[in-house]
Amino acid sequence: MSFMFKPLTYDDPNAVNYPILTKEIKNSITFGTTNSAVKIAAFIRKKLEESRGKGIAVALDGYASADFSSLMGAITQSLRQDGILIAIKEMKDIYLSIEELDKKLIDSLPQNLDEDPVLLFGRRFGGTFSDLFDKKAVEETVRKISNVIDNMVFFLVGYGSASEAFRNILDFVVYIDVTPKTAAIRARNGQLINIGDRTPRRFSELMRRNYYVDFEVILDSRKHLLRTNRIDFYICGDKQDDFILMDGETLSEILETLLKSPYRCMPVYLEGIWGGEFVRKVRKLPKEYNNIAWVFDMIPMEVSVAVDVDGKTIVFPHFTVIQKYPELLMGEKCAEVFGGYFPIRFNYDDTYHSGGNMSIQVHPGETYCMDKYNELGRQDEAYYVIATGHGAKTFVGLTETANSKEFVELAKNSEKTGIDIDYEKYINAIESKPGVQIMLPGGTIHASGRNQLILELGSLTVGSYTYKMYDYNRVDREGNLRPIHSKCGEAVLRFDRTTDWVKENIVMKPKLIEKGSGYKVYLIGNTELMYFQTYSIELDIGGQVEMCSNDQFTVLTMVDGEDALIYSKQNPKFCYDQKFLDIIIVPATIDVFVIKNTGYQPCVIHKTVLKEGYQRFLDPQKN
Repeated sequence: MSFMFKPLTYDDPNAVNYPILTKEIKNSITFGTTNSAVKIAAFIRKKLEESRGKGIAVALDGYASADFSSLMGAITQSLRQDGILIAIKEMKDIYLSIEELDKKLIDSLPQNLDEDPVLLFGRRFGGTFSDLFDKKAVEETVRKISNVIDNMVFFLVGYGSASEAFRNILDFVVYIDVTPKTAAIRARNGQLINIGDRTPRRFSELMRRNYYVDFEVILDSRKHLLRTNRIDFYICGDKQDDFILMDGETLSEILETLLKSPYRCMPVYLEGIWGGEFVRKVRKLPKEYNNIAWVFDMIPMEVSVAVDVDGKTIVFPHFTVIQKYPELLMGEKCAEVFGGYFPIRFNYDDTYHSGGNMSIQVHPGETYCMDKYNELGRQDEAYYVIATGHGAKTFVGLTETANSKEFVELAKNSEKTGIDIDYEKYINAIESKPGVQIMLPGGTIHASGRNQLILELGSLTVGSYTYKMYDYNRVDREGNLRPIHSKCGEAVLRFDRTTDWVKENIVMKPKLIEKGSGYKVYLIGNTELMYFQTYSIELDIGGQVEMCSNDQFTVLTMVDGEDALIYSKQNPKFCYDQKFLDIIIVPATIDVFVIKNTGYQPCVIHKTVLKEGYQRFLDPQKN
């Protein structure tokens, strides 16, 4: 994840997919919170009839910030009108106390201000909901459910109600899913509290706990429910007054159909101090949004997937799609090696016509990342230059003449005093040109300079570990110097990665590997230090190329041009019409796909795949 603290509320209307759904599937979907409650209540009545009046137990579970109250109110009101007895147990009464939870989670949320001055980082919690429950409260609840009286419906409501402690004694499960963007917006509005709390914590503390503990626990439980088909009713719960309800079979059918075609995620836009104007103009974002710094176009655990159903849009968290069908999306081997997590993230860094560079930063390598943060692997990145203005540079590695230790000391001093550094004396810079691919294995110091649009790729880490070494003494909106993480940065920085090393190892000259009528394919990003590699596909007007998936996913980004059709060779109806800057995933279900330039000008497609032998980059025992 990437710490989506301040997402814009904007939903991109063009990021919609059109899977070919049957009439029966479309008709099985219920729109509206009241209509959803009526349908669930009718199902409960049917269950009671089938059990000949014997009591039943229902879990109402969901993702962080899910609104349980309005749905529960409507369901119980309908049932009580028929004389059906209701018992409700809320999960807040089953969690450990706030004090017990804080003590239990201290290893995941260390208070080391020396390393982490604003307490941004943490250690990924490896437990489950059961670790957060009071055992006596669980035993008492299980006893009550097991002895529910005739003609009674026992509702267990809240996060974890369908988790491992209860799922074997439940009659059915209702799950309210919420997209990560909506959860983050609700958190800022005080509509989300941490598991076990009664009131919201300070926002930064709340979100840190969410990313390293709450989200992980909730996602682990949701994964089990999805993979074992234990969700009887699934609800898209982004709009509290307009829930969208479907049964588990309908959910499976929609997502399975989606994964027969190339598809696009719905991006999330975030403003930042160095934000630029390129994406805002190209995608015609409303003028009130400016300084768009990050575009989370395909950060798997942060974005969503929008599906059209006869003119109505249904939005699923992208990670729900991944958790339900990881093998269909990624391929069986990839899903196994990466533990069901999508292994690469994609976003845009926009400094075009902005006021400055991104911070000079470094990310941790494998040992540091896995040992310190209980992560699944290292944090590598890559920059692909899409567009530049005057004087654009990308900073990568140290200069050959740099006294690197001196730079670190100056950075530490600047962190305290605000004294500027002549950073270009120490940090190597290369001229940014469209088409340049820069691989950034963990430990490599780097920064995107001002006046360019970068396609940024990253390896799998659940958390986000950007150690800012120098940020030009910029201040935040409150007038405070932006946080620097020089101690962690110094611990992971590879001082041997200087100008010559960069030229020889991570900024390669494009290598022509295939040429045909109307197309050329170049290898542009490849290093033995990283598990993915990148290609550039150049298509003339009307040109097309066929490519094999090799039983894994492929990610395609249009980095130049205006229109291309991506489709399955075997089933051309499974297709996506790709526009400039669209990032498209071709699932592993498609054996051979075709990229055809359908625009009026030549185009360039950036392609990303896992490289052969990627398994060696992860320790399966830590997956």
